[in-house]
Amino acid sequence: MNTQKQFNRRFSFEFFPPKTPEGMAKLQTVRDSFAEKQPDFFSVTYGAGGSTQERTIDTVVTLHKQGISTAPHLSCIGATKKDLSKLLDLYKENDINRIVALRGDLPSGMGAHGELRYANDLVSFIREHSGDHFNIEVAAYPEFHPQAQSAEADLVNFKRKVDAGANSAITQYFYNADAYFYFVERVEKMGINIPIVPGIMPITNYSNLVRFSDMCGAEIPRWIRKQLEAYGDDSNSIVQFGEAVVTEMCEKLLKAGAPGLHFYTLNQAAPSLNIWNNLNLDSSGDRKSF
Repeated sequence: MNTQKQFNRRFSFEFFPPKTPEGMAKLQTVRDSFAEKQPDFFSVTYGAGGSTQERTIDTVVTLHKQGISTAPHLSCIGATKKDLSKLLDLYKENDINRIVALRGDLPSGMGAHGELRYANDLVSFIREHSGDHFNIEVAAYPEFHPQAQSAEADLVNFKRKVDAGANSAITQYFYNADAYFYFVERVEKMGINIPIVPGIMPITNYSNLVRFSDMCGAEIPRWIRKQLEAYGDDSNSIVQFGEAVVTEMCEKLLKAGAPGLHFYTLNQAAPSLNIWNNLNLDSSGDRKSF
C-alpha cells in the first residue's frame, strides 16, 4: 500500500546563494516568478563545511521576509554545536521554522568532521536545542547514497534520521520513477511514515547533467543518455527532450501518489516553470487531480 497518498501535496523550489549583487538581483527575479505559483516553501543550499554560510543566511532571511517560507540547508560536517546553536537561534529570531538537515561533505583539505558526524546526529541536536520549532527535512536517496556501504545500510541510515525526529524528506533527483516507488515501498515496510517528496532536476545541459550525476550518484538511464548524446550541440533539442522526459516522469509520480515535487532550479526560472505549466499545476493550493 502506498501510504504517501495520505499526505497533502506540497511544492517547493531550491536555490543556491548568489556570490555577487548581480547574482542576487537575478535570483530576486527568479524568486518572484516562482512566488506567483504560491509554493509551500523555498530552500537555499549550504556549501561544503559551511563554505557559503554567510551567503546562505543572508539569502534565506531576505527571501523569507518577502512572504514565502524559506528553509536554509544546514550541514553538520565541520561544525561545532556552539556554532549550530547560534545559527538555530538566528533562524528562530527571524521566524524561520523549516530546516533541511544534511550531513554535508568535507571541503577539500579539511580533516575534522566536527562534533556531529551524521545527519541523524544533526536532527537529534536540532530537536534537543529547539524542540518542535522547526519542521525538519532530510535527504532520501532512491538510488542509494554513493557512499553507502550497501542498499540495506542506506535504508537503515534513513530510518535513523526519521527516528531522530525528521518530519519529511526530499529525495536526490532521479530519472527512473520506479526507483522512487521501490524506495518508498521499502521504507514503508520498515514502519517509516513521513512524506517523501521527489526531487526534480530539469534537463537543460547534457555535460553539466553528467557531471552533477557522477558526483551525487544519480543514474541517467541509458536511453536518455544516448538520446542526449545524439543531439550533440543542439541545445534547443536537448531542452525540449529534457522537458518532455521530466514532465512525463512527474506526471507518473503524482498520479501514483507522490506527495508533491521539489524542484532543483539552479537559480533558473524557465526550466522548472515549463514543467510546472505542462503539469497544469495551479497556484490556488487546489492542485490538479492526478
